[in-house]
Amino acid sequence: MYKANDDRYQNMVYRRCGRSGLRLPAISLGLWQNFGYGSSFENAEKMCRTAFDLGITHFDLANNYGHPFNGSAEENFGRILDRGLREYRDELIISTKAGYDMWAGPYGDKHGSRKYLVASLDQSLHRMGLEYVDIFYHHVYDPEAPAEEIAVALDDIVKRGKALYVGVSNYNSAQTAEIYDIFRELHTPFIVNQPSYSMLNRWVQEDGLNKWVGEHGIGLAVFSPLHQGLLTDRYLKGIPEDSRVGKGNTWVGGMLTEDMVKRLNALNEIAKERGQSLSQMAVAWLLNDPAVATVLCGASRPEQIINNVGALKKLDFSEDELNRISELIK
Repeated sequence: MYKANDDRYQNMVYRRCGRSGLRLPAISLGLWQNFGYGSSFENAEKMCRTAFDLGITHFDLANNYGHPFNGSAEENFGRILDRGLREYRDELIISTKAGYDMWAGPYGDKHGSRKYLVASLDQSLHRMGLEYVDIFYHHVYDPEAPAEEIAVALDDIVKRGKALYVGVSNYNSAQTAEIYDIFRELHTPFIVNQPSYSMLNRWVQEDGLNKWVGEHGIGLAVFSPLHQGLLTDRYLKGIPEDSRVGKGNTWVGGMLTEDMVKRLNALNEIAKERGQSLSQMAVAWLLNDPAVATVLCGASRPEQIINNVGALKKLDFSEDELNRISELIK
């Protein structure tokens, strides 16, 4: 039976999520890839246990996570909970989301209707064997669903005790502002937005989302911090055949031009000077943004989680380092 590391909280950094009372680990584990039925359950369990042993208390899922079947990541996570981790439920932040296509018919496709959101969360709770999740997100903005309907549905979910906090994902600043006003009227514990964000994907800065959430007390839980693996040492010498780009399993392959490889190598040199890997510096750079509460890191093996947590050993940047990085990623 699993017993957690007694020293798990010694080296993790915990950051307040916006102006809420909730603190999240600076690094969280995202279960988007490598946790479904098409992956090794033994490896998935090792990754979750490794994460918790390192002080990672936040595990992020969604109704459609898991290959090849939607929901299989939640089912496997439920099994992992049953095999020892459930004992630590009150030390865990478990989040899930609903918004993308999930089941057949007009009520399970991509949208934000009250029917879809409530039904989806009930299914997620059943798959994981939980009475509630800590954070429930609307996963993607739906222009056809009224913001009021989405907000009221999420508010009701909290009032029914099925989620403690709510959030949105893939919403820009204008979309977030619209639903924020409704949540304020309802007194809903809306605390977080989950956007993609990395050195190579800075739309939250261009959109002003990071500034907006900072002004309104909302935290950012950012995903794809390594930009589908580009911000690792994987592609410094080209494209390995066994990589995600080499296999055609990611949409960022077109970015790997000769110029991009040169810039990645220059970034890697800065990371070396800092005593970090490129991926560790990429995570630390995100945590340099005060709007970021946590960085959601995916993994395919436990060693990657250990490496990502190593980023916390050096979070500060000199002005010269930030300027050099800015020149390389502009």
